[in-house]
Amino acid sequence: MINETALLESKTLRDGALERTEVLDRVKALSLLPDGMHVTTAMVATYFQVGVKAIESLVVDHREEVTASGYRVLTGSELTSFKEVCRIQSRTRAIALFARRIVLNVAMLLRDSEVARQVRTYLLDMEYMARTQPVDNSVERDAERGAVSLDDRIDQRITQVLGRTVVPMFNALIETSSEHRRELIALRTGVQRIERRLHQHNARLHRLEGPREDRPLAGIMASLDAMNGPEFEEHVAELLRRDGCTAVVVRGGHGDRGLDITGRTADGRHLVAQCKRFAPYMSITSPDVQKFLGSAKVLHNAEVALYVATCPFTRDALNIAADGGITAVPRTLLETWASGTTLDVLG
Repeated sequence: MINETALLESKTLRDGALERTEVLDRVKALSLLPDGMHVTTAMVATYFQVGVKAIESLVVDHREEVTASGYRVLTGSELTSFKEVCRIQSRTRAIALFARRIVLNVAMLLRDSEVARQVRTYLLDMEYMARTQPVDNSVERDAERGAVSLDDRIDQRITQVLGRTVVPMFNALIETSSEHRRELIALRTGVQRIERRLHQHNARLHRLEGPREDRPLAGIMASLDAMNGPEFEEHVAELLRRDGCTAVVVRGGHGDRGLDITGRTADGRHLVAQCKRFAPYMSITSPDVQKFLGSAKVLHNAEVALYVATCPFTRDALNIAADGGITAVPRTLLETWASGTTLDVLG
């Protein structure tokens, strides 16, 4: 059973995933140099939201591996020619270049980056889907399945096109556009909603066609990402019931006064929860938490308040949550909770 730790520690697993570079743009748009093929050390650091020294140190520690992936340092006449092609004005005497597969290699090695972790999660989810995808080349079986089989294959192709081309295209446009940024984000959200629905449809077909297998940890988030808002709220409610909470009621929708779930902890404390099923590259911000804080503490006088999200929280949002007595459940903690671990605040 493959998990994130195995990917961090196994070069064999990393080598097997190096060609899945489309995952990078699924998490966040990767800006390239004018040659359309490479990025610099500073650009890699910006993508992963870490310091340049963190990338430089990683390269030193894994020099042989990243070099095998194509990492290069240009100097002399080669550097001069490259500067002319890319119109680089810097007087530096050397430039380290990372191709997309090297950036992916960095994502599989970089531990202290939430962006890198999201990339690894997508890689593992794709690996899980590939290993559990039914393979059948029988003409007779295709005839028996008829339209269901055809729809399944068409849905998969559409999902791949949306995920590998359309969503990355919107990411790139959003990075470079200011005038139409809001409209582009709305369009991208719509495309991602369609992609999730198709993915969910395929997952349901696969469950009907064969016995259900225990999902590895990486597959848990793929399952949650495939849910729509009401399904996610119901799932969080089930997690609360699993951990001993009583009188759990899903109240999401219009008129919920900022709350999605209410209930009682196992020891009788009044509990409320807000559920946000966002894309993993988005973030819960401080205004989001402030709004929930007012609703949970002022309007409902909650003793336990959970803000559960399928994405990370900004640092300011986490600070406000801690100061206001809100228990933030970001993507990383949600993954652990959904895998069977009880939240400390519910104990």
